[in-house]
Amino acid sequence: MAQFFQQVVSGLASGAIYAALALALVLIHRATGVINFAQGEMAMFTTYIASALMVSHDFPYWVAFFVTLAIAFVGGVALQRVVIRPIEQASILTIVIVTIGLVLIFNGLASWIWTGEIRPFPSAFPNDTIDVGGVAISVQDIGTIGVVIGLVVLLWAFFEFTKIGLAMRASALNPDASRLVGVRVGWMLGIGWGLAAVLGAVAGMLAAPTVFLEPNMMQGILIFAFASAVLGGIDSPFGAVAGGLMLGVGLNLVGNYVDFVGSDLRLPVALLVILIVLLVRPAGLFGKPVTRRV
Repeated sequence: MAQFFQQVVSGLASGAIYAALALALVLIHRATGVINFAQGEMAMFTTYIASALMVSHDFPYWVAFFVTLAIAFVGGVALQRVVIRPIEQASILTIVIVTIGLVLIFNGLASWIWTGEIRPFPSAFPNDTIDVGGVAISVQDIGTIGVVIGLVVLLWAFFEFTKIGLAMRASALNPDASRLVGVRVGWMLGIGWGLAAVLGAVAGMLAAPTVFLEPNMMQGILIFAFASAVLGGIDSPFGAVAGGLMLGVGLNLVGNYVDFVGSDLRLPVALLVILIVLLVRPAGLFGKPVTRRV
């Protein structure tokens, strides 16, 4: 039983990382109706920036962490204004192709600037463990879960109690009506991209100590995040978080208790989750089914 609870806590830590990136996917999907396939590569690129700040400029971890979040936000806004805004009236397929192009650009830039070698990335938390009822819980896992929970609470407060947050929600729900009451919908979309970039940067910096830093580090995590968003509901921020936590725990338990899965087949299991959810409940567990009048 102790091993079971240990796997659950470890799964929650992994799921928190998936949840952060899934929430970024949901923010952009709610605003634009498309999936940003470059979300993982944007996260990887900002993680390299954090590493450069710590290694080349001797920034303490938390200073580099928050500076990187600021850079990620500005970069996300700029990306939306410069790259996405000119094609926002184009077809969904066009926007998807552009985001796939961004995947190649960010991956190529990272390989060119920092080379493709695997690098270690420091953790903000010690490698110690805490014994709780015979369950050895990693301090790093607790810290990861705490950071993501704190970020989710801050985002919830932002969308519930600030004028900009309310304007962003209105822009996502009804952009035409929002424009009529003076909301600058274009800039709200830009801020949404900036917040999504921040969430991706957090996911990248939390994942890097485990998966190590290299240009392809976020590609598998992006698939897990997409599975989390689909499982919880691609239009539901709460569903993205819940889906990430459920997927993290589920994959951990399946990987440890189902012999033929192990650690090598967790990615196919995530793809299977996507397929089953799309077939059985396309709106996800917490999403609202779309109804159309004929």
